Amino acid sequence: MSRIPNTSDSLRPAEAKQVVASFAELGTPAKICALLTAGGIIEPFPIQARTLPDSLAGRDVLGRGRTGSGKTIAFAIPVVAALANATSGRRANSPRALVLVPTRELATQVAETLSPLAKALGLTTSTVFGGVPQSRQVTALRAGVDVMIACPGRLEDLIKQGLCDLSAVEVTVLDEADHMADLGFLPVVKRLLDRTPAGGQRLLFSATLDGGIDVLVKRYLNNPVTHSVDPVSAPVAAMTHHVFAVSTENKAAVVRELASGQGRSLLFTRTKHTAKKLARQLTDAGIPAVDLHGNLAQNARERNLAAFSDGSIRVLVATDIAARGIHVDDIALVVHVDPPAEHKAYLHRSGRTARAGAAGVVVTVMTPDQRGDVRTLTKQAGIFPTTSNVAPGAPAIVDLTGPPAAWIAPAPAADPALRATKQPRRGPARAPSTGSRSAGANGRSGSGSNGTGSRTAASRPIKKVASSRSQSVGYASTDSNGTRSSVAAFSERGSRRSPAGRSRPTGR
Repeated sequence: MSRIPNTSDSLRPAEAKQVVASFAELGTPAKICALLTAGGIIEPFPIQARTLPDSLAGRDVLGRGRTGSGKTIAFAIPVVAALANATSGRRANSPRALVLVPTRELATQVAETLSPLAKALGLTTSTVFGGVPQSRQVTALRAGVDVMIACPGRLEDLIKQGLCDLSAVEVTVLDEADHMADLGFLPVVKRLLDRTPAGGQRLLFSATLDGGIDVLVKRYLNNPVTHSVDPVSAPVAAMTHHVFAVSTENKAAVVRELASGQGRSLLFTRTKHTAKKLARQLTDAGIPAVDLHGNLAQNARERNLAAFSDGSIRVLVATDIAARGIHVDDIALVVHVDPPAEHKAYLHRSGRTARAGAAGVVVTVMTPDQRGDVRTLTKQAGIFPTTSNVAPGAPAIVDLTGPPAAWIAPAPAADPALRATKQPRRGPARAPSTGSRSAGANGRSGSGSNGTGSRTAASRPIKKVASSRSQSVGYASTDSNGTRSSVAAFSERGSRRSPAGRSRPTGR
């Protein structure tokens, strides 16, 4: 049977020759196997093949694998299998399984992977994160949730309000635990884990096992089995790394040319302001781009990511918020417009390309004052980039980007005069206030935060393009929040496909 090679195959050639057991042989429930097979997911990736026998047996597991190695399905299968085999039932405000993740983007993507698997076994899922009203999340909890995917901050808020109880949790997962440590979430994570039963199963998955992760392991995991499929800071062999040395005055033009290719490009900046500004400048230059950073409202983040995922926009300008957990297929080029502060961030940023065996290109744009920092960065990351002195129009740029995409005229800006004109009020005019409390109360227009009737971010479905390089099952699921999953597929970062390499819809 032909297969797409895993990125880790090139790092461990001896292991790549071993016969890999099927999901069924690893003990995966038949309904889950059928769903995976329907999506063309036949052969497990190494992190899945190694951890599933132990996690399905109920043992605590510590798994390490780089971003894109398939960790999400590695923990999703044992979570839903354990709940399906348990005798306990669903209770209001008391989830039966808890998956903790560092960011809302990762929570959404984990839900995309886990929800179809859970539904196949008659289980429900829900997400809990900040940046959106909590009302839908509270409603889902009251109805009873089997698997809750949550960010630590919002979850602790709900617990303090008496709206959530973790005493019934049977399986707890920490995903991207090292990133939670980097973001300063470990104290909150510890408080949350202290509220879960000590005898429950615990699974910890991470790209690295530093940053205080050993404290969590010693305190909360019971005799865990450790599985590691990658070196701690291994670069992906399928990537080619370049450093473009530019003058300060030429940097903007070089970045614009790097973003002008016909493939998907992901550009990283250090600050939110720079990301927003660069996306606007590229769009004005005929290269439609969207931004992704912490200052955006959740609906704007989802809308921009959806546009990049479905191909309607080819360029995404992001801060490090997108360096972890965001999976979009077929990103051909990653550009470090601003080099990151440390080598782990470089590897995680770069890991958005060259996923699941595909090739990818990474370019670091370096100004003269950054030479020393970039030299240290690449050395610590264990890469040996090709360094070139470039200026706008250099052949080295076209060699990487290929021919430029067609120029697209930016949308015309609104006429300032029209924008400044006050629009007429719809409906009958409000009577002048008499100054009394009753008149003021009765005279409200009903346009407060709860009176607009606008749809929340969670209620807007996001389209996801299936790829032959990633585990993806077409599935438009509805979680217990009453909303469709923000991407109508579950997409796993890095698992092998069937020879056909296509995902087939399993439902609408």
